[in-house]
Amino acid sequence: MPPPTSDPPWKAAWDDALYGAAGFFRRESPSAHFRTSVHASPLFARALVRLVREAGLDTLVDIGAGRGELLRAAHAIDPDLDLLAVEVAARPDDLPDGITWTTALPESVEGVVVANEWLDNIPCHVVEMAPDGVARMVHVDARTGTESLGHPLTHSSVPSSISAWVDRWWPLDPAEPGTRAEVGSSRDTAWADVVRRVTRGIAVTVDYGHMLESRPPFGSLRSYRDGGEVDVLPDGSRDVTAPVALDAVAERVAGTVLTQRAALARLGVVGARPPLETAASDPQGYLRALSSATEAGELTADGGLGDLLWVVSVVGEVPTTSLTG
Repeated sequence: MPPPTSDPPWKAAWDDALYGAAGFFRRESPSAHFRTSVHASPLFARALVRLVREAGLDTLVDIGAGRGELLRAAHAIDPDLDLLAVEVAARPDDLPDGITWTTALPESVEGVVVANEWLDNIPCHVVEMAPDGVARMVHVDARTGTESLGHPLTHSSVPSSISAWVDRWWPLDPAEPGTRAEVGSSRDTAWADVVRRVTRGIAVTVDYGHMLESRPPFGSLRSYRDGGEVDVLPDGSRDVTAPVALDAVAERVAGTVLTQRAALARLGVVGARPPLETAASDPQGYLRALSSATEAGELTADGGLGDLLWVVSVVGEVPTTSLTG
């Protein structure tokens, strides 16, 4: 057996790095470090505004709102919407008055709730198959990134829910030492807590993810800073992220899984180029349509943002929409 380690398990180090008193997301603007669908085009916001209105609702809640980029765009599109940003950082000084800002989840919501690339930043435990054929907790030195193996999942100090989740959603083969699992139970619980707060409406989480048949065999921890990928290190100096087991999330909340490509197509975002002949008859209109098609193409691209997965949950009596029909 490995000796006991004084380093924290990955989940604890990760949580402190991102959300501790001096955590990354309390200090940094996400847009300075990585690009999401929100930053790629206002068409993403337009699609969500359409979803709110088709559902007969008037509220849009953005969880993990960054500096309010999504809701700024939504406010410009439809100023009559009630907009609520949920983010651990302080309210930006230049945020429009029409956007409410909070650091805590609302107790109840009647509307559309969206979390775009939020769950991948919910810290989770990491386990690894040791050379002795026993799955063990992975610990990490937050200053150096050096890892060590701790107790087996069967140890009394390890919650039984960790082993149960791994067995169900990310089974490891004792004959394959070094293979890893990122235990998504914390993500399942976090999103279930969001969905239970929706009294009537639609909850959508959007993230990079994987399904049972395609889990990354050696895990998928990544770090980003200043727009590029850097060494994984939970010291607060950089983002720490890992794609989400979204099939587990979907089962927990009885949600439907769609690719972003399919979801946005239902909401009218497609990358079709305008007819070339319109360039002569309406050059300005052609350029606007071409720009929109280019942005839509980025949002729905194979091998890029189009491969993001949406988990969609409808709560209560809500009119059928383009997305949920």
